[in-house]
Amino acid sequence: MRLRVDGRFLALGDDRIFLKGVTFGPFPPDAELDPVIEFPRLAECGFNAIRLYTGADQRLLDCAHENGLLVLLGLPWEWNRDFLAEPRLRTEGELRLLEFLQEHGSHPALGALLVANEIPSDLARWMGPARVREALEDLIDLCRNGCRDLLIAYANYPSTEYLEPRNADFTAFNIYLEDREALGRYLPRLQNIAGDRPVLITEFGLDTLRNSEEEQAALLDAHLDECLAAGVAGTTLFAWSDRWVSRGRAMEDWAFGLTRCDRSEKPVLPILRERLPPLTTHREALPLEHAPRISVVVCTHNSAAILAGCLAACRALDYPDFEVLVVDDGSTDDTAGVAARFPEMRYLRQEHGGLSVARNRGAQEATGELIAYTDDDCQPDRDWLFWIARAFENPRAGAAGGPNLPPSPTALQEAIVTAAPGAPSHILVEDLQAEHLPGCNLVLRRSALEAIGGFQAQFVTAGDDVDLCWRLLDEGWELAFAPCAFVWHHRRPSVAGYLKQQSGYGRAEALLFDAHPGRFDRGGIDWRGSVYGGGAVSVDASSVIYFGSMGQAGYQGLAQHAIPRRLLHRGFDSPVARFLLKVCDLTQPVVRAFSRWRHGGPAPRLQRPGPTATGDESGVTTEGRFLGPPDAGRHQLLAVLCAGGWRPCGETRPWDLENLPYLLLTTDEQHGPDHTMVKVRLLHPPGLRRDGMDLLTTAAREAGLEPA
Repeated sequence: MRLRVDGRFLALGDDRIFLKGVTFGPFPPDAELDPVIEFPRLAECGFNAIRLYTGADQRLLDCAHENGLLVLLGLPWEWNRDFLAEPRLRTEGELRLLEFLQEHGSHPALGALLVANEIPSDLARWMGPARVREALEDLIDLCRNGCRDLLIAYANYPSTEYLEPRNADFTAFNIYLEDREALGRYLPRLQNIAGDRPVLITEFGLDTLRNSEEEQAALLDAHLDECLAAGVAGTTLFAWSDRWVSRGRAMEDWAFGLTRCDRSEKPVLPILRERLPPLTTHREALPLEHAPRISVVVCTHNSAAILAGCLAACRALDYPDFEVLVVDDGSTDDTAGVAARFPEMRYLRQEHGGLSVARNRGAQEATGELIAYTDDDCQPDRDWLFWIARAFENPRAGAAGGPNLPPSPTALQEAIVTAAPGAPSHILVEDLQAEHLPGCNLVLRRSALEAIGGFQAQFVTAGDDVDLCWRLLDEGWELAFAPCAFVWHHRRPSVAGYLKQQSGYGRAEALLFDAHPGRFDRGGIDWRGSVYGGGAVSVDASSVIYFGSMGQAGYQGLAQHAIPRRLLHRGFDSPVARFLLKVCDLTQPVVRAFSRWRHGGPAPRLQRPGPTATGDESGVTTEGRFLGPPDAGRHQLLAVLCAGGWRPCGETRPWDLENLPYLLLTTDEQHGPDHTMVKVRLLHPPGLRRDGMDLLTTAAREAGLEPA
């Protein structure tokens, strides 16, 4: 059984699991730990995964498999150097990964491959963030061709949030936050950076030299609670042992291990031994303080062909107190016959009155404190109501909802529509607060729904959810976003059906304009939040990145972003599919805007926005290199230059310092355990190259660096 993605979670075979990992090594050559001895200890503590940084041999993989441990594998290559300028480095990494996959890619213990780990933020900035992301994506594609059923990702960290590869199977993040409240705020951010896919924490720990062992125990215990509450797919504790090597040097000034160098246990391990074994899934591990009765309402009209899948998923919901109501809005097909196959559900029939009327009818007949709406082309995840109930623990939440994820497409046109713009989406103003929740995954507090008078009858096919969300916000209610409360939502099976749907959305927007003119601008709805597109939040050529002063911010991400659209499913990615998707990209906004205008909404905006001023950065660039000991680097050079009158550039500019007419960018490269290479890029007028480089050489020597 392979580890696989199951919506926002991970599964092994048919069973969803919470991944409980720990890093293992690398160890000093004279102090190796034997997997045959250590892996049974890991398994006895309740771990089900290990993370490796330096590859694995057959003996280690067999031992992991015998002890029920999945291996999250990394292989070392020179990603901490400019591998784009030196193709040899990248090629060596590719060959190393491919050789391992050829020999061990089918081993049952292999759970996932991490193609690289924490490319330094200054180096990513130096190489060009978009180019680095593209290189990571190429590497993932290359490895995927070598082992198609293996999960593949890149181990990112907060200093390069923007480097998420868009084709990774899951989002992997190393984070070290010693404050529980800060951790609780950051994990929902990761859920939204990930888009549709699961989040796996691939490193988290606390040093017990600078903190006490009791503080480590308390933090890791709290970390498990926060990971469960945020719905991440699992976590990996750093590290199993205080025996640890970095850059070829034994790390004697750090002690992140759960065990000491003599293999004795720290206080955290008895706590983990008690907590980890029963921790199999979020649903079983998380308490639900209050389980309000929930009425699931499915409104349908002439959709007998797809209704059974929706109702079967509703019947499989894992929640202690719920009912399902099917509201038949005057269907003329066999909808009644399909509903009859689910006698435990209440079937209600009405004359055809439109979607809003049907939803109001469902609310009137419902007995629940919460009313959960989904569409007949959706299949709710079995834990949908569990995560929704947790969202309503906030008493200010008038509504809650989560993502609607497309199942894997089965045909070319369905794949194109899945990646095309204009799908039903939530709009986020904060990580857990929405401006809009789509009706396919919309749960309402009964008292809030009644307070605003229900759905408006004029919205017969679409727009009712937008109108209702706006009225809730106007009345002071909050819209809670629950990243793990997802439904599978089938998109239109044909491009023609998709364009017809977009035309209907345009008509609904005209009705919204009539009811809420203040929420529109000349181009349509004036959303304040970010539109969710399902893809991972990542850099492109036009992105503005918050680097912080001199690129030194601990958390660096896109200054402004929408959540990108999903990629074409790789099973249907071809020149023909990309061409048809481009046609949809061009056609969809025209169809929607024309329909909106034709039905009384605002006229389309045809004028393109003008170019954004970026400042005068003309000139010639010259690169230089300076070599120093491990404790000298770019930070020392920048400090010397600042003391000499150079000024930091803006926090979103791709330069460190300016001293007109010069601009400077720097990065560090690690060259073994004993040397740091500082690379500089100087932008200067054509005639001032020598003067500028002389200034840098003088400053570098003062910082303990010599020209290389």
